Amino acid sequence: MHYDCLIIGAGAAGLSCALVLGSAKPKAFASDKKIGIVTHQKTSHLQNALFNNVLGLTPGTLGKDILESGKDQLHDLYPHIDQINKEKVKAISQTSDGFSVETNKGNYSSKMVVVAVGYTDLLTIDGLQDYVEPHPRAAIEKSRIWLKNKDHLITENLYVAGTLSGWRSQYAIACGSGAHVATDILTLWNGGKHTKVHDKVISV
Repeated sequence: MHYDCLIIGAGAAGLSCALVLGSAKPKAFASDKKIGIVTHQKTSHLQNALFNNVLGLTPGTLGKDILESGKDQLHDLYPHIDQINKEKVKAISQTSDGFSVETNKGNYSSKMVVVAVGYTDLLTIDGLQDYVEPHPRAAIEKSRIWLKNKDHLITENLYVAGTLSGWRSQYAIACGSGAHVATDILTLWNGGKHTKVHDKVISV
């Protein structure tokens, strides 16, 4: 399967990125784009998260519930985005027209890749080791890492989002990081014209 954009990870950053990209489907510059997301969530920090201080979320919301409802929201609103379930990415390598992504069950190719997995030193995706450095906004004793980047861009067409991009481990920040990457990608697809996607209430 070949994609225009493949997102790796379905936590706060990955799902937010996918939702924004999916919402651009009616736009001419995004209408023909093939988008996928590898929805491996077992190691997501949301698995044991509890939210009381996030704008718009009911106090007491559980991260594990967001993981499931987020996939449902993506499926229900933007079914054109492929959700690749029960697969874990093992390796990423650059090719002449983008990237090859190997999982435990298959291989995919994509013009762009967004890495949105956790920021622990247990990262096991081959091909990313050269970009790994100690996390700049985490205590050293926690052994957190980031993928060195400039404004979420690791190298051409390879992005990182969320805590792995160097941001602090805060749910709202991770969501914003994923949305930021999505709008950067939409801007590229829109010929460099700065792009956002908003829904609005239509007055009658």
